[in-house]
Amino acid sequence: MLNWTEYLKELLSRIGEIGKLSPDTVGGYQMLSNAGKKTGHLDAKTRELISLAVAVTTRCDGCITVHSAAALKQGASREEIAEALGVAVAMNAGAALVYSARVMDAVAAHEGKSSS
Repeated sequence: MLNWTEYLKELLSRIGEIGKLSPDTVGGYQMLSNAGKKTGHLDAKTRELISLAVAVTTRCDGCITVHSAAALKQGASREEIAEALGVAVAMNAGAALVYSARVMDAVAAHEGKSSS
């Protein structure tokens, strides 16, 4: 397995380098990332749990290490994290089923058959 704490340090260092070379890119990302904090509708822990679920569905190791650390810092338990990940798994399976139906529709279209 990956050494997540070292990876986090390395990742943040590289992002810092990108920030020096392209400050507007990193600044724009930070503005997007911080936008949810301003509304106050979800607490920080909930936002981090959502972030972890999305990190899984988008297969982003950087997101996993950043938001794992942040979720723990916001008081998320292992059980809460596991439940959020369960939602991600269910969504991926559901999305795969929906897109499987789309594939069958495309196949029917390419065969010149009506999908209905």
